[in-house]
Amino acid sequence: MLPRLAEIEKDLILRRKRAEEEQWLGEIEGIDLPLSFVRAKQAVAARLAQRSPVALGIPTTRPQHE
Repeated sequence: MLPRLAEIEKDLILRRKRAEEEQWLGEIEGIDLPLSFVRAKQAVAARLAQRSPVALGIPTTRPQHE
């Protein structure tokens, strides 16, 4: 997930740079919001990636009652 988010962030940064060069002010504002969401999602994903897995054990069947 983190590599894909980095790719999306890079694309948004390039689009924002182009919008600045072309002075597309509305486009800049439109890019800033998703860019902030991607960065927040990256922070959450990085935090979750550091957690250790939880051992759930091996499932067993219930005994049959007659």
